[in-house]
Amino acid sequence: MNEAWVDRWNDRYSTAEFAYGEQPNNYLNEQLTHLETGTILFPAEGEGRNAVFAAKLGWKVSAFDISIEGMNKALQLAENKNVSIDYQVGELQELDYKHDQFDAIALIYAHFPSAIKSAYHKTLSNYLRKGGLLIFEAFSKKHLDYIAKNEKVGGPKEIDMLFSIEEIRTDFENYEILALEEKEIELNEGLFHNGRGSVIRFVGRKR
Repeated sequence: MNEAWVDRWNDRYSTAEFAYGEQPNNYLNEQLTHLETGTILFPAEGEGRNAVFAAKLGWKVSAFDISIEGMNKALQLAENKNVSIDYQVGELQELDYKHDQFDAIALIYAHFPSAIKSAYHKTLSNYLRKGGLLIFEAFSKKHLDYIAKNEKVGGPKEIDMLFSIEEIRTDFENYEILALEEKEIELNEGLFHNGRGSVIRFVGRKR
């Protein structure tokens, strides 16, 4: 990942205010509250709102991001909420996660650069145990139409970084699909996710 990409996210997370708020993503909240706790990984976790929420529920939480500024805020948020999370900074191939390590993986607006996103998905799948759950919410390719009407809704402007149902089926082909839909939702997450947008939501159980 190039230096400009790292700098972009360090800049976004360098302010005192949380870019996407301190509250968990709604879809993640809905899914996690029905599950038994275990080990969970949050890729591209930014400032830690979702990881800290999972830790408060009793999950053993691991997270990573390329932004050290994001990590610093995540660890401070965890301290403020009296929980602990394992947070690493770096690219996925540099980190020391193990095959079958996690009971769940949560990809929440984890929009990796287009050249690596499918490879990242397949690598992450190796870290999920058989029978483990993957929880996913991110912007769909239709979301560009929503950005054109309201830039405050946020999200990538490069179509190859956005998702389709077909891509999810391909990247996670060895999963039992428990939920998979493209949906219009209203976002109210911090400074950068505000307004109506189009997302892909997916819950899958690894076969």
